[in-house]
Amino acid sequence: MFGNFSERAILHIDGDAFFASCEQSRDPRLRGKPVITGKERGIAASMSYEAKARGVTRGMSLFEIKKLCPDAVIMPSDYETYGLLSKRLFSIVRRYTPAVEEYGIDECFADITGLRRTFRTSYSDIALKIKKNIDNELGFTFSVGLAPTKVLAKIGSKWKKPSGFTVINSRDVDSYLVNWPVEKLWGIGLQTTAFLNKHGIFSSLDFKDKDMLWLKNNLAKPQIEIWQELHGQSAIGINTEAKTSYASIQKFKTFTPPSSDRAFIFSQLSKNIENVCMKARRYSLATDKFMIYLRTQNFHDVGLEFVLEQPTSFPNEVISLAACIFDKLFISDRLYRTTGVVMLNLRDDNIIQPNLFRKNNIQKFLDLYQSFDSVRRKYGKHTLFLGSSFMANKFAQHLGSRGDIPIRHAEMFKGETSRKRLNIPMFMGEVT
Repeated sequence: MFGNFSERAILHIDGDAFFASCEQSRDPRLRGKPVITGKERGIAASMSYEAKARGVTRGMSLFEIKKLCPDAVIMPSDYETYGLLSKRLFSIVRRYTPAVEEYGIDECFADITGLRRTFRTSYSDIALKIKKNIDNELGFTFSVGLAPTKVLAKIGSKWKKPSGFTVINSRDVDSYLVNWPVEKLWGIGLQTTAFLNKHGIFSSLDFKDKDMLWLKNNLAKPQIEIWQELHGQSAIGINTEAKTSYASIQKFKTFTPPSSDRAFIFSQLSKNIENVCMKARRYSLATDKFMIYLRTQNFHDVGLEFVLEQPTSFPNEVISLAACIFDKLFISDRLYRTTGVVMLNLRDDNIIQPNLFRKNNIQKFLDLYQSFDSVRRKYGKHTLFLGSSFMANKFAQHLGSRGDIPIRHAEMFKGETSRKRLNIPMFMGEVT
């Protein structure tokens, strides 16, 4: 029996080396080999457990990987296939319960409370059946945690990998928390960790043992909710709703090889701005607050926040101001690998009142971008773009830049195009 009768039963299901495992599932010849994805970026994005055992870590350069592991199989990332297998994961879990939260491409929460009578078995057996179905149907393993709350279930899924299954009963919580560093708690960031450490809180059990008065005086609501969840109180619900709005929208783009070409790097940033504004218009959102980022080849990030006179979802307005401040970030003798932009404090576009000057032009821009978006929906989102994004669209340095593209993109089925694809992720070639 799982804990008290009144307790909830929450699962956290987490893919084991998900991207690399997708590749090993697609091509059985890769099983047992050190597989690494991220060839198009020049760094390791995901590693199989065989590669991890050889010392390969995320973000390691291909040059370092080849020295450390000469027999590594290094592949370009195939996000189309990973996304389709992710949807298959969620659909398998929904056979058992509709209460599923798609938390990431390779992980989800599921509430199976009250299903013991339906399936005539224990919560542990239900969780094991779900895990078995996922492992068998996707062809690789997942780790599962079962606990009364989301925070505890997340600890359970990380406790034993790969292919782990950990049940954290309420009576056994402390024995897990005493060995779980506070910085590994879901929702505890670097700044909160540093603050807690200064107050002698190093393990998750130390955190759980603090009293509520101290928490209210020193921490914010999210950390208090984590504390409640460690005590078995369900404070963070399962979010089963699809996203229809956003508090912020961001877009980051990594390109290879890294570049010090100012025009090219600004063009990549311009393309990012076009993409976030396009998404904002889709949901009738706008903002006057933006942040732009550059990341060097050595993973040093620099960013700058700026505010427009009026909230907008029109990229030309944002790009114009970004161009004026770009040189505050860009240093000509450095190599850059990533550009990014974040739209902050989004609000409904239909409640924003334009100023008198802008009111004369707003309808013109609305008509223009409605036409743009209509063409993009029909022919692809990069069919039309602003002149400032020309270099990023014309001279892409990402997909195939190393003379290699994902198998699923190279092997199209009859009737497919680069824009119109069938939802079939697996490579249908011969495997010997």
